Amino acid sequence: MATETETSLKDAFGKYADFLNNLNEKRERIVKASRDITINSKKVIFQVHRINKYNKDEVLEKAEKDLSAVTNQYVSRLVKELQGCDFWKLRRAYSPGVQEYVEAATLCKFCKSGTLLNLDEMNATLLPLSDPSEEPLQINILDYLLGLADLTGELMRLAIGRISDGEIEYAEKICKFVRELHRELTLVVPLMDDSHDMKTKMEVMLQSVMKIENACFSVHVRGSEYIPMLGSSDQSYPLMGVPNIDP
Repeated sequence: MATETETSLKDAFGKYADFLNNLNEKRERIVKASRDITINSKKVIFQVHRINKYNKDEVLEKAEKDLSAVTNQYVSRLVKELQGCDFWKLRRAYSPGVQEYVEAATLCKFCKSGTLLNLDEMNATLLPLSDPSEEPLQINILDYLLGLADLTGELMRLAIGRISDGEIEYAEKICKFVRELHRELTLVVPLMDDSHDMKTKMEVMLQSVMKIENACFSVHVRGSEYIPMLGSSDQSYPLMGVPNIDP
């Protein structure tokens, strides 16, 4: 009798061990997929920052093609890994890549149309990647908002670049968009349950808003004499008004 009990316990623990080993292996693959999404989404963002008044259409067309490649090659791999499992439990493993993907996609959309790519639109692009018989992977609201918080930093860099290129109106458009985004998120974040990361990013977002506002204000007040200073690494210039904070 004792032998049968020992055998059943060994079998049970053997199954548990196999389950945990498979779960750990899956998590490692998901982390790798998330890292690939992050790396290639950053490349999309770098491509967008090559934009100037003369090559906007060309640069954005290339960025959109690169973003489509990220979706079809790397996001699709993540979707396949998460298919058929409780992917919410593995969110921490793939969240960084999803946030970077949100940042790249929303940056492309804003530069092309001046509007925000919403969560429903993003999730709609993921539906074709999922098996119709399984629950589709959906970007959750927290990862989307964290990606938007990072977007403001990229828009700040874009605005400064546009001012240095003489596109003051475009920079003011970015300033208005970022200011409104920050205002809306300020109302939402205090109501969020899991908002520690978001609260930290909100502080950085405020710095980005202030930098854009100060840059636009200084150009209006002092004129073109400030524009060459925007490309300087000298932190003593009062134009920026606030110190750099790494997100």
